[in-house]
Order: sequence, then C-alpha cells, then structure tokens
Amino acid sequence: MISPVTPASGDAYITLLGRSTWALVNAYHAVLREKGLRPKRVSIVTEEPYAGDASTAAEAIRIVSEGYGFVPEVQVEVLPEADFVRAGQTIRSLAGDLIGQGFRVAIDITSGRKVTVAGALIAVTLAGLDLRHIYYLAMKSTDDVAKPYMMIPHQIQEIRDIMEDAGVRP
Repeated sequence: MISPVTPASGDAYITLLGRSTWALVNAYHAVLREKGLRPKRVSIVTEEPYAGDASTAAEAIRIVSEGYGFVPEVQVEVLPEADFVRAGQTIRSLAGDLIGQGFRVAIDITSGRKVTVAGALIAVTLAGLDLRHIYYLAMKSTDDVAKPYMMIPHQIQEIRDIMEDAGVRP
C-alpha cells in the first residue's frame, strides 16, 4: 500500500533579484514585519549578470528570518540575461510546483528587472496559477535607501500587495 502524500502547508516566497540586493532584502523584511509572512521556502530568481549577488541575498534572507524566529529553506535560480520567455517559464514552473505541493505562493517584484517581472507575471497569469500575494516595496524617494530597512524612514516606504490592492485578496 502506498502512503498518501501529505501536502506541505505554509507559505513560499519567490523574489526577483535585479540590480539592488538592498531592495530585495528590504522588501523581504517589510513583508515579514508588516504583512506577517513566515515562508518555509524562499526562492531567489536572478539573471546571470546579478548571480554574484545571490549568495549575499540568500544569507541576508536567512539573517532577517532568524530575527523573526524562523529559518526558511533558501534556493537560487539563475536565468540568462533579458530572456523574457525563459523567465516566465522558470517562474511559472517554480510557482506551479510550490502550489502543487500545497504552499501558498507570494512573489516579490521589488528588485526584479522589467523583463523578469513581466515574464513572470504574464506566465503565471496565463497558467491560471493561484498566487496569494504580489509584493512591491514602494519608495517615495530613492535617495539614501541602500541601507537596512529599519534605517529608512517609514514615511518614505510602503510595502504593497498588488493582489490586495486590486481586490483579488482580502
């Protein structure tokens, strides 16, 4: 007799790394602090020119998470530069696999380059995937923001959930 598969429970977080590691880490910190997310898995998706920063981003994700009392599994996916189709395929597959395992999936687009963000959002929409959140850390000014989240004045930053703003999620 084959044992039934127990689906995973909890959240998974896919984050897109572009030119700014600070943007990725600060958006993650904001999501933990302001939205209460505690993902069991974090996937960092980046393009080849930015792959060297992925290990720094992964370590920062671990450090910030530990500050909130948990340690997620962190993985990195590296894409070819400016490949809209490949970005969409990779992120659609990643999100689909996580949803299939029972995770509630959030995507953070803050640090992603336009080609990766567009590829990701178009692909997951066309696939009809049930994303729970699409996060973006909006900054009213980009002056002097390359520093830890808690050192940036709260009044110039706001974590947004595009799904929530569009009325898709309560």
